Amino acid sequence: MDVERADFVSLPVRDLDGTARFYEETLGLRKSPASRAWPEFELGNVSLYLVEPARMGVESWQPHTAHIALRVPDVAAARAELEAKGVVFEGAHDTGVCQMAFFRDPEGNALMLHHRYAPPDE
Repeated sequence: MDVERADFVSLPVRDLDGTARFYEETLGLRKSPASRAWPEFELGNVSLYLVEPARMGVESWQPHTAHIALRVPDVAAARAELEAKGVVFEGAHDTGVCQMAFFRDPEGNALMLHHRYAPPDE
């Protein structure tokens, strides 16, 4: 098998339109012009793809609990911008290599702002 790359990450949501507005308007992500039934947001190397499990016959689902890292040039500035828009953060962490700030989308999917400021140890 020759895997070329990861194309998208699916995020389960109940309110497709409302959550799409959060990603587009609050986070400022660019909606793919190829989006049709499911909103897709292009992030450069991978897309976030919003899906409604109920429309696929799946009645029981849980939001993602493993954080999806959104790379930003300045975590503190991005966090302040999102807090001004009402986003609530659950904490932050500095590893000595990168800074992270944790939050969730309206459906409870785990996200983080991320910025690597130093090369990893060899």
